[in-house]
Amino acid sequence: MNRLGRYVFSSVFGYVLITLLVLTSIFLFFDMIAELRDVGKEGYTLKDALIYVSLTLPSRLYQLMPVAVLIGSIFALSGMADTSQITVMRTAGVSILRLSLWMLVCGLVYAAATYAIGEFLAPMGTEAAKRYQVEAKQSVLLGKFRSGVWVKDGPQIMNVSVMNPDMSLENVRIYVLGEGAKLSHIFDAERAQYKKDQTWQLSGVRRTDFADDKVTITPLKNHAWKSLVNPDMLAVLMVKPQEMSIEALRSYIGHLQANKQSTSRYELAFWGKLFYPLACISMMLIALPFALAQRRAGNVGVKIFLGILLGVTFNFASQLVTYVGELYALPPILAAGFPTFVLMGIAIFFLWRQERG
Repeated sequence: MNRLGRYVFSSVFGYVLITLLVLTSIFLFFDMIAELRDVGKEGYTLKDALIYVSLTLPSRLYQLMPVAVLIGSIFALSGMADTSQITVMRTAGVSILRLSLWMLVCGLVYAAATYAIGEFLAPMGTEAAKRYQVEAKQSVLLGKFRSGVWVKDGPQIMNVSVMNPDMSLENVRIYVLGEGAKLSHIFDAERAQYKKDQTWQLSGVRRTDFADDKVTITPLKNHAWKSLVNPDMLAVLMVKPQEMSIEALRSYIGHLQANKQSTSRYELAFWGKLFYPLACISMMLIALPFALAQRRAGNVGVKIFLGILLGVTFNFASQLVTYVGELYALPPILAAGFPTFVLMGIAIFFLWRQERG
């Protein structure tokens, strides 16, 4: 990339960064307002709310990156078009193709950043935020390990291996501590279903009691277990497909296929994680004809508004196509990549028209 290309790159980079900071600040502000409704309840303080919102920062950056790339690029390129900088570049022999290649390089940089944030920072931040919020509000301790989810509720420690979509639990073990933090008894249940009034209905139960000189095992058909733990709290640590890394999704899909189970939901998440960073490239490419289309009018405000509208439409279409793809069992690669492919096609079409014009 020559000096002129580096100038375009630095201009676009600066505006995209500013746009991302502004958008993220706005969303975090509204997130903070939403959290203020819970401040003062169940021991939840203003400090807790601030920590929770701060931990969601990587997730917000991941969500807003493509939109920020589009708006920032339109702003930068529109300013360059209105001050005739792009006209001078074209007169000096810089073609639309070369400008597109420069924007492609910029898009690749932001795509790499989006991938890194979505793959590493956002999942960890989201899980930490939800765990912190639950612990702050409910005064319980949560942890997720290879052995499953562990929850401490006073003198009781719960281990859950599987949580089903209907919020029922499988392979549950509950350790109950007595005086002096000594193990009093253990409940092993095949299944647990949350009822109401902080009560879990355990089925297929085996109770193990520990006395000073003996261990007694008692089989029980059912058992009502009282605890502050509820399905919403456990769902915090049950990783959603969209929050899993690409490698974890690939491995889990293989596990489901080996056990002849449905993989459509996880395949959609897998391809969605792959295609989402590419949206930054599409946004960067479409910003060029978008910014040049009204260069004579010089109305940057209209372009920015249309850019925001396009970005919101893209996010809405991405979510809609994903739901439709899962509902009608569409090929995952098609459902996940359709919005990005359409946007890329529109960008190439307008660039072609711009070059011909």
